[in-house]
Amino acid sequence: MRLGLHAEGTLSLRAKIDYKNPNTTLRDPVIYRIRFTSHPHVGDKWCIYPLYDYTHPLCDSLEGISHSLCSLEFEIRRELYYWVLDRLNLYKPNVWEYSRLNITNNVLSKRKLHELIFTNRVKNWDDPRVLTINGMRRRGYPAEAINSFCDAIGVTRRGNENYINFNVLENEVRKYLDIHAARTMAVLEPVEMIIEGIEEGEITVPLFPKDETRGNRKIKLSKKIYVERSDIKLQDEKGFYGIAPNKIIGLKYASTFFIKEVVVENG
Repeated sequence: MRLGLHAEGTLSLRAKIDYKNPNTTLRDPVIYRIRFTSHPHVGDKWCIYPLYDYTHPLCDSLEGISHSLCSLEFEIRRELYYWVLDRLNLYKPNVWEYSRLNITNNVLSKRKLHELIFTNRVKNWDDPRVLTINGMRRRGYPAEAINSFCDAIGVTRRGNENYINFNVLENEVRKYLDIHAARTMAVLEPVEMIIEGIEEGEITVPLFPKDETRGNRKIKLSKKIYVERSDIKLQDEKGFYGIAPNKIIGLKYASTFFIKEVVVENG
């Protein structure tokens, strides 16, 4: 097998345990198989790879892990985990199984994320649309907020259909940023707005609205400003609180204004 003389799937190495064991994972499980995949250290010279159930206990033991925390589907594999370590006379960590963390409207399964990446649905493991650690970093989620989220939801053994609402995660991020992130403003799709009859100048605004003692900044108020395109409509609608003709609107930190007209210019 190691010399590469056999095709993938034709041979495998199994641990001889008990093919009649009530625990199906102990029925002579496969521990090595042939894979013609380049190895990170020896390249194409190596073509046999261990399976997860064999690698998992060895890595945990050799790295001195105190507690190996798994999701509930691995509970049946605990017996095999300790069988491997007993036969090799290695240190045995404690194994605890918990419910898998599921978040609504998001994919957390490595297998499914792998499929999304290799079918070009998302760019990579650090794509901000996926809730990997690197993806959340690029999304701007602070590590402290993620830890706070984990503390808030705790752990359970209620099965793997336990879903946490995505709003819970976002709420923890907002709570952290509310305390630690200085306020600023940005206009992503700018549209020009002309204000008549105002005195141009600077407005002092707080960096932290809930604690104005933590400093402030200056913003310029002029007759020509820029507002967000999505905040503008050519005709007012019920429930719309943005800019529309013949409507009184408020600009944050400035004042209230009456909208005389909304003009669409060619080009």
